[in-house]
Amino acid sequence: MMDTEVDRALLEKIADLIGKPVGAFNIRKDTGCDGRQSSENIEITGKEDKPGIDIRIKPGTAGETCYIPVIITKPGIEELVYNDFYIGENSHVNIVAGCGIHNCGDTSSRHDGVHTFYVGKNSHVHYTEKHYGEGDGKGGKIMNPQTIVYLEEEASIQMDTTQIRGIDSTKRYTKIVCGKNAEAVVTERLLTHGEQTANSDMEIVLDGEDSKGRVISRSVAQDTSVQTFRPLMTGNARSFGHVQCDSIIMGDAKIRSIPEIASNCMDAQLIHEAAIGKIAGDQLLKLQTLGLTEEEAEDRILKGFLA
Repeated sequence: MMDTEVDRALLEKIADLIGKPVGAFNIRKDTGCDGRQSSENIEITGKEDKPGIDIRIKPGTAGETCYIPVIITKPGIEELVYNDFYIGENSHVNIVAGCGIHNCGDTSSRHDGVHTFYVGKNSHVHYTEKHYGEGDGKGGKIMNPQTIVYLEEEASIQMDTTQIRGIDSTKRYTKIVCGKNAEAVVTERLLTHGEQTANSDMEIVLDGEDSKGRVISRSVAQDTSVQTFRPLMTGNARSFGHVQCDSIIMGDAKIRSIPEIASNCMDAQLIHEAAIGKIAGDQLLKLQTLGLTEEEAEDRILKGFLA
């Protein structure tokens, strides 16, 4: 299992991020995986034709959580995995993906994960994805997640993604297709610093009658980091969609927020809003009068903004 202290330390940090005790869940290390996480209602099997796993959740499953952690602790590792989730009808489950890279070498380490969800009728999924990177080497820590979701009638997904420091480069792609009365809520939290870059492309397709979509983006760009966010909400039927993007810019960072709404039906109600700005001086002053230093005040404000 664990062959270095780095492995163990990184695993502990991932466990803390996703809220699961160390040793209590399946570990995928580099390109390997095992199926010990399978339970009576959740079956996990390795793919035979390409890297990755299939997760099948039986109809009617409720109150269970599936953890899919990934750790990379060697420089020069590049992996692409395909994980497919099949959620049976009338289920209510949590799925948690915790991904971490420790790189102290001179060559980049990279993890690309393609997650595809097939959510059955009247099923509800809470999907949490948290990324973490560390290491004092020159090699990059790169993560490029792709998440594609198909929601059947009355199904829903609440998707929470978080990347706070540590990842040098990320290209995120998210697409959710909503059937009749389906609902998708995506909350994305992102902080970049140094020379890091982050690109996020997102599309919510409201295909079914009375489907709903909501995108909430909170981001902070520090130093000389660069962020680009392109959310697209498309209404193809009577539906409601809302895109909200709020960003804090600091130092010499650059942010581009490009929300788009597209209606192909006269009964689609779509709204978008975006704001980019710096931390308000009166907020800093108020916290400093309470005894905080300027740095402590900034940190408190950013934590509250990204909470």
